[in-house]
Amino acid sequence: MNKAGGNAISNPRARYDYELDDELVVGIVLSGKETKALRQGRGSLRGAFVSVYNAELYLTNAVVSDGKTFIIDEHDQTRSRKLLATKKQIKALIAAKDQGKTIVPLKLLTNGRYIKLIIASGKGKKRYDKRESIKKRDQLRDAQRATI
Repeated sequence: MNKAGGNAISNPRARYDYELDDELVVGIVLSGKETKALRQGRGSLRGAFVSVYNAELYLTNAVVSDGKTFIIDEHDQTRSRKLLATKKQIKALIAAKDQGKTIVPLKLLTNGRYIKLIIASGKGKKRYDKRESIKKRDQLRDAQRATI
C-alpha cells in the first residue's frame, strides 16, 4: 500500500491505464483520524477518481483504513473528500473534463506539514495502447540489461 519509504501513497495503475497530461498538486480536506491514518500509510488510491460538483473538486473512492490505535467508521473510509485548488486550476480541470478526459489521482504526499494530492487529467488507453506500453517498457528493460 505505502511506497517511497513512508512518504507517499501512490496509484500504480494510473500511468498504465491513462495517457496523462500535466500533473497538479492540490490540498485535501481530512479529519484528524484520516490524517493520522494516511501518515501511517493506511490508505489506497486504487480505483479512485476526481469528480466535479458545483465547481469544486472531490476525491471519490479513495480508501483510508483504520489506524493502529483508532477505528474509522466503514462509511467514512470511502467518503468523498474535498480537494483544495485555485479557481484557475479548477477551471482548467473542468475544461479538460468537458473534452472527455478523466481526472486521476496519482499520489498522496504525506511527508510535509500538509497532506497533498498529485492529480492529472488523462484519456483512458485502449487495450492495444496498453500492449504497446508493455512492449516499449520491455524493450527498454532489455536494452538496459544489454548495456550492463
